[in-house]
Amino acid sequence: MSASFIPFDDALMFEAAPLSLWLEDYSGVRAQLEAWRAAGVADLKTFLAEDPARAAACSARIRVLKVNARTLALFEAETAGQLIDNLDRVFRNDMFDTFADELVQLYEGGRTFVSTSVNYGLRGRRIDIRLNGTILPGHEDSWDRVLVAIEDVTEREVARRALEASRTHARGLFEHSPVSLWVEDFSRIKALLDQVRAKGIVDFRVFTDVHPEFVERCMSEIRVLDVNAQTLALFAAPDKATLLARLGEVFRDGMRAPFREQLNDLWNGKLFQHREVLNYSLNGEEVHVLLQFSVLPGHEHDWSRVQVALTDITARKRAEAYLEFLGKHDELTKLYNRSFYGDELNRIERKASLPATVVVADLNGLKAANDQWGHGVGDGLLRRVGEVLNQAVVAPATAARIGGDEFAILMPNTPDAGGAAMMERIEALVEVNNTFYPGMPLSLSMGAATSRPGERLEAVVKRADLAMYDAKRAYYRHADTDRRIARSG
Repeated sequence: MSASFIPFDDALMFEAAPLSLWLEDYSGVRAQLEAWRAAGVADLKTFLAEDPARAAACSARIRVLKVNARTLALFEAETAGQLIDNLDRVFRNDMFDTFADELVQLYEGGRTFVSTSVNYGLRGRRIDIRLNGTILPGHEDSWDRVLVAIEDVTEREVARRALEASRTHARGLFEHSPVSLWVEDFSRIKALLDQVRAKGIVDFRVFTDVHPEFVERCMSEIRVLDVNAQTLALFAAPDKATLLARLGEVFRDGMRAPFREQLNDLWNGKLFQHREVLNYSLNGEEVHVLLQFSVLPGHEHDWSRVQVALTDITARKRAEAYLEFLGKHDELTKLYNRSFYGDELNRIERKASLPATVVVADLNGLKAANDQWGHGVGDGLLRRVGEVLNQAVVAPATAARIGGDEFAILMPNTPDAGGAAMMERIEALVEVNNTFYPGMPLSLSMGAATSRPGERLEAVVKRADLAMYDAKRAYYRHADTDRRIARSG
């Protein structure tokens, strides 16, 4: 391009511009576009997408007239001739997709076009660019003078891609975490706490004692923004929309007390918390979780982004409950064990829950069953005693297995009539039980005693025990008489 195309001062500015500048002749491109228009092409975007070679053919019709020094430096060329001779190395790969967009802008009547694309230096360096093209004034009919400015945005695009990769990575960690993760907005809760503080409230715990409805209000102001896949699995939810629509089923019953403690910690400035809470899945099952609550960095001023991590500890809680059960119960009969019985006896005496009645029961025929049919049959009889007593005895009374075949029922605040009524109920349930178990019948010898003023409960137990042994002797005398009658008959 000779200097006559650009005035002297403009030529200096063109050459010294800090952006890559190209003066190009698009007249060949215009001719091709007009030919397609004459052929009836209305949707150029679709037309070019059908055959990528069409955009490449248009690109080949561009004539580069002049480039400035910044262009040579950007594309690693020593001379304009070297750059022009190697344009196929500069414009390649996905560059033609964005060039097609530029053509569409011109085809639809534009006199300027913009795009972001990727070019390459002659040494192979990838260059992310932002391109602005303008048909120069006076050349609108021929397009033979088009000024193209190319801005190197590689550094910015590298940073953007790194940020996008980081976000994608973070999203992947969130979505596929083995822990249930929730992103929530607590800003309305902070506003409510600030309002209470502005009224001069100092002791927040006392305030919530007096105004329990404030806790409910705060619970209703939690906004769940997102949950991950593990959350859906943990709470048996088919999708996020279903879970969010049914949060009332997840957070209910015992959730109010730990949430109140959470509010109290927030009131005192504790923005990271952890505690064990009980939630429920959408199928109604208990879900015990370790809740870890954290106001995310940068949101301490308004609590608009809070992360809640829920670790499922249901199996652990069940194991703990079972171990606690075993510590207080007899595994075979599911009744309380002797250790609990001793503690309960002391508790009744200490609290003076008097009068107290004690019923002692002994399983008849256990030794004979073990000797004749084996311990499996004997264990079956013991389990049946557990079935009967667990059904017969209701709180505050308790039933315990206190020996191999011996059982005790402690009945606080119960007069002697209560002991007689309990034994009658047990006898009735034994009869029902025997109708369901053919073979060896279940039989219990029982005795009852009620505390007297000033009498220790240990003495009451001894009296009930003696009464049980009287009943047991009567049982075996009767059984022996039946056997003699049977032999003589």
